[in-house]
This record gives sequence, structure tokens and C-alpha cells, in this order.
Amino acid sequence: MEHVELFFKSIFIDNMVFAVFLGMCSYLAVSKKVATAVGLGAAVIFVLAITVPLNWLLDQYLLQPGALKWLGAEYADYDLSFLSFIMFIATIATMVQLVEIVVEKFSPSLYNSLGIFLPLIAVNCAILGGSLFMQSREIETLGLAFNYGISSGIGWFLAILAIAAIREKIRYSNVPAPLRGLGITFIITGLMGIGFLSFGGMLTGGDEEETPATETVKVEEPSTKNEKELDTERSRSIANNTKIIE
Repeated sequence: MEHVELFFKSIFIDNMVFAVFLGMCSYLAVSKKVATAVGLGAAVIFVLAITVPLNWLLDQYLLQPGALKWLGAEYADYDLSFLSFIMFIATIATMVQLVEIVVEKFSPSLYNSLGIFLPLIAVNCAILGGSLFMQSREIETLGLAFNYGISSGIGWFLAILAIAAIREKIRYSNVPAPLRGLGITFIITGLMGIGFLSFGGMLTGGDEEETPATETVKVEEPSTKNEKELDTERSRSIANNTKIIE
């Protein structure tokens, strides 16, 4: 259940584009055609799926305070967390170079259409943000880190695919001249972001309210003497009422 919750939360609720606005440069520049958006989105999914688990391993066994204790007791006090950015970016750059080589080899047309934005995945805020969010949220296992990488990539892929499909359609629409191009794209992105905010309650609620504990109150029984006095007073009041009526 933890994997399912993380998967849907990363795609819809904490979407890289619509929730935290990361990777907007590539999102706006390469979203004019659906085919190009699909290629770049698939590359982002691949890079995130590889780099987030790799950076999780680096964080757990190298960078965190005390992470080097597996080398020996004398290394337990070492803290290499100041190297996090350098190590994360080095891992991302390596994977991006691998993706660039594969795309150029098997799909030259996609490589040419992506242009400079393919190597720019290395400095894409969404890619580095995935590793930094993984670190700040203290994801516990390698499996969850892999899940988070894939689901974050799918969220970014859906965002760029949706805006590319819309931009292909509005090309034939009567958009006011001042809003053509990036103007209408920003407006649509904002509206889509508002739509994705509605998923915020998808994984909340459903918890049963706790029943408040019942307090036991001890009631003391009236003594026999008090009961007799009350009966006498009742008898007198009834007698008085009867006399008045007569």
C-alpha cells in the first residue's frame, strides 16, 4: 500500500510541473509537438528511474553523517553531506550522456528534434529535484526510491504530453494576438495546475474518528433518612393542594 500511495501521490498530487514548477524550461520549449514531447518525456522517466535509486545508495552509504561506518568504527564520525550536490549532478550527467548516445544511435530524427534540450536534461531542475526530494523526505528503502523516480518521471511526462496536445490544437484556434505563443501556454499551465490541485484530497480522509473515552461517574444513593423526609414533604404538598381545590 505504501508503494501505491507514493506512486499516485508523486504523479498527481506532488507533480513536478504543476505542484513545484520544476523543469519548466524544457516543458515550455519542447512541447510544440506531441512526438517530441513523448521522446523527451520518456528520456526524463528513464533518467529519473536510474538516478534517484543511485543517489539514494550514495546518500545512504556515503554522504549521510555516519554513513561510512560500514568501512569501520573509525569512519563513523565522518560527514560527507556537503558533497551531495556534486555527487548527485555527476550521477545525473552520466545517465544523460548515456541517454544521448542511445537516442542518437537508434532515433536520429528524435535526436535532431530535441536538439540542445536533450543534453540539457542534465541541468533540468526536475531531475535534480527528484534526488533532493528523495533525500529531504527520507525515503526509507531502495524500492521506494525507485518507485519515486519512476512516478515523478511519469508525472512530468503526463504534464508535457498534455500541454503538447493542447498546443497542437490551439494552433488552429482564434487566440487573441497578445496571448499567442507562451502567453496562452502559461494560462493553460496555470489552469492545469489548478486542476491537479483537486487531487490533493485523493489520499487523505477515510480515517475513522476516535470515540472519546466514556467517563464513569459514581452516583451515591440517597440515604433512607433522606428518602423518608422527601416522601413526607411530597405528602404535605399534595394535602395542601387538595385543600385549596376544595
